[in-house]
Parts: sequence; C-alpha cells; structure tokens
Amino acid sequence: MSEQNKAVIRRLIDEVWNRRAFDVADELFAPEAIIYESGVALPGAGPAIVKEGIAAICAAYPDIHTTIDDMIAADDRVVVRWSSIGTHRGVMQGIPPTNRKVAANGIAIYRFAAGKVVEEWMNTDQLGILKQLGVVP
Repeated sequence: MSEQNKAVIRRLIDEVWNRRAFDVADELFAPEAIIYESGVALPGAGPAIVKEGIAAICAAYPDIHTTIDDMIAADDRVVVRWSSIGTHRGVMQGIPPTNRKVAANGIAIYRFAAGKVVEEWMNTDQLGILKQLGVVP
C-alpha cells in the first residue's frame, strides 16, 4: 500500500505540478478530499480545489519546477519534503510580478483511502518566499 501511495504523490509532482496536467488531479484526489495550508482548511474540497490552487501558482510562476527531496510512507500516509524554483512573473496573492527567481520549500502530509488522497496538510515557507520577493525585509 505504501509504495502505491508514494506512486500517487510522484504523479502529483511530475504530472500535475511539473507537466501542468491539472486534470490528472481528478485521478489522484477523492471528491471529498480536504486540503489544509498551514493548518487552515482551504474552501471547497476535492480535485477542483487542488487544480485551482496549483494553476494559480503556475500562473504566477510559469517556469516553476518542483522536486521531491524526501518521501516517507507508512500505513495510509505519505510525507514529502519538497522544493520548488520559479520566476515570479504573475500576480500571486495580490503581489504584482517582481521577475525574481524564488526558491521555496515545504513539507506535505497526505492521507489515503481507497488509493486516493483524502487529506493533504501542506506547510510552505511563506516568509522565505516573501523575503525573496522583497515584500518583507
């Protein structure tokens, strides 16, 4: 089970994030999946919220590339330490494009049921991103 769950997360990074095949999220996330960013549940559920969020980030950083730095799986969970690099060329969270190259990193925990992600807890180094963009000192 753990290896199958890890394969789902590899597809999420490779196909959805890096190849921009957003519709693949429909295969990877359950319709009732809840997504948490820094402890707060995002409005909505399922693949639609995943596709919307990733598409917004890819629009702001059109050359973004994400790498899995570490992945650990046990039982119904997969933990990923990831990193991304991209150039800020679009509006993100109200911040106009800075054309700065940004390196981001974070940790995500995924819970699975019936082969699909049903919960995702993502923590991203938002302060580090804002510093690189020159928004905060």
